[in-house]
Amino acid sequence: MAERTNPFAFLQQVRAETAKVVWPSRRETMISTVMVLVMAALASIFFLLADLAISYGVSFLVGVGSS
Repeated sequence: MAERTNPFAFLQQVRAETAKVVWPSRRETMISTVMVLVMAALASIFFLLADLAISYGVSFLVGVGSS
């Protein structure tokens, strides 16, 4: 079983670990955000086109909506 640490020691360890964290700069955050938005837009366009193609193919094969 794991050894229990007292709350004071735990808080010291937490402070030591958070001191090691390197946060991204404002520029890095903005670039990452823009990249995520662009990739989300490209993925949505791709899936829209794929859905339209599959929809067209199924309706062509089944003959739904033909006059």
